[in-house]
Amino acid sequence: MITKTINRRGLLGAGAALAVTLGSAGAALAEYPERPISMIVAASPGGGTDVMARTIVPFMEKYLGDGASITVINKPGAGTEIGATTLAEAKPDGYTIGMINLPHMIAIPIERKAAFHMLESFEPLANLVTDAAAFNVSADSEFETLDDLITYAKENPGTLTVGTSGVGGDDHLAMLMFEKAAGIEFTHVPYNSGGPVRAAVLGGHIDIGSFNVSEAVDFVNEGQLRTLGIMSDERWEEAPDIATFAEQGFDVAIAAHRGMAAPKGVPEDILGKLRTSIEKTMADPEFQAAAKQQKLPLRYMPHDEYLVLLQRMDADMKDLWAEDPWKE
Repeated sequence: MITKTINRRGLLGAGAALAVTLGSAGAALAEYPERPISMIVAASPGGGTDVMARTIVPFMEKYLGDGASITVINKPGAGTEIGATTLAEAKPDGYTIGMINLPHMIAIPIERKAAFHMLESFEPLANLVTDAAAFNVSADSEFETLDDLITYAKENPGTLTVGTSGVGGDDHLAMLMFEKAAGIEFTHVPYNSGGPVRAAVLGGHIDIGSFNVSEAVDFVNEGQLRTLGIMSDERWEEAPDIATFAEQGFDVAIAAHRGMAAPKGVPEDILGKLRTSIEKTMADPEFQAAAKQQKLPLRYMPHDEYLVLLQRMDADMKDLWAEDPWKE
């Protein structure tokens, strides 16, 4: 009787140990992602970055597999600093990723103390879009060309208001570059992203919206906006009637690069799965059709090529700041 009791206890102990072992093995073998992923967008809903994020999400979910779920979380404010800080400080477990806005997120830690640095705080995943800066006015504006705008600005210095998506971003730098090239002065009105800038132009609250061409083209086609020019080396195929600044005599070119990154320290196997899901998405004809419908100027760069862009832009922005610091 005693022997039977001891054996029964031994079996119970062995069973518990086996359950623990199997549980541990199951946890170790669990496939990423086991739970929903958050995608941080450092801009308001409706702008180019937000549209890109919401367009790519269902395709990334498809290629991650295993019932993957990605939720877009908008964290606008401080010229993308709030969203970038949220991403940089997230746990590096692959369950928080985010959209990267350039040059905004490189400029911020150059111009002021910040809780992140592009090359030190993030693991690059890929670049997705390169979107040329553009000057946009309402369709009933008195300005039909850049020359019209310059003439007025010289006669009324500092009176024209230009909205941008924040200090140090491509929209703001585009404004500063054009001021310098044309010898004029604007009054800067910063917003949190391109969507609110566009709304302000449409509502007559500002004279000019400096925001990316993809954020304007549908409104141009609908007769609500007029784009005076894009800051690109060549015209965009989705808007072939819009001239470049260079064609109008101003050698200025700048664009927003919208990519994706994870916090520094995410395990390589998880980074690999995320990068593969993006690569497959960018090659997916259905995704390409969706992006075309949303007027997204796709430009895929895998993570190694994207890192080179980040490094080059970081060096260029530091040189620009040392030579001629951008201002409010």
